[in-house]
Amino acid sequence: MQSVQTMQKKRINVRAVTMTGMLSAVAYVLMLLDFSIPIIPSFVKMDFSELPALIGAFAFGPVSGVAVCLVKNLLHLLVTSTGGVGELANFLLGAAFVFPAGLIYKRMNSRKGALIGSVVASAVMAAISLPVNLYITYPFYTNFMPMESIIGAYQAIIPWVDSLTKALLIFNVPFNFVLKGLGNAFITFLIYKKISPLLKGRH
Repeated sequence: MQSVQTMQKKRINVRAVTMTGMLSAVAYVLMLLDFSIPIIPSFVKMDFSELPALIGAFAFGPVSGVAVCLVKNLLHLLVTSTGGVGELANFLLGAAFVFPAGLIYKRMNSRKGALIGSVVASAVMAAISLPVNLYITYPFYTNFMPMESIIGAYQAIIPWVDSLTKALLIFNVPFNFVLKGLGNAFITFLIYKKISPLLKGRH
């Protein structure tokens, strides 16, 4: 007969998979609800789809968070307008965010660990966003908009931005660190303790 401990572990694993699937569905819906930020060109969109992924990473470990990022982007392929390029970039940035956050929180299971994990993860995502945008996202954009027009959209905000690399460093990297990274982390801090028992089946 299976031990009680083994049966409990199986129940936990099944619940983790189930909750990861539910969080993926929520992340997909949030990904559809993207919007522009006034201080950055309109083709750079903000959404909160990393929020469920970060919650999954904290609740069930970094692999769960990455799985949420993967599933939401696979679902988004059904309505993609980028031929999968946008989804690839989104997955890479999301995974770069939730994996280190979940890993650090797993080793430092405390509010301090969550804070450190969130800041480090936001910095990692911001750093990764530079090569991802430079070599994946924006080369795709040039199929629809000349590079001069892309840079021109940044120059309309700061006139002396005269290269894509400079534009990404000034706009996109801080955007990913502050808004996408720390913004999602802040909301997670507000709600995680309240929903954690529900996610884990504790009363």
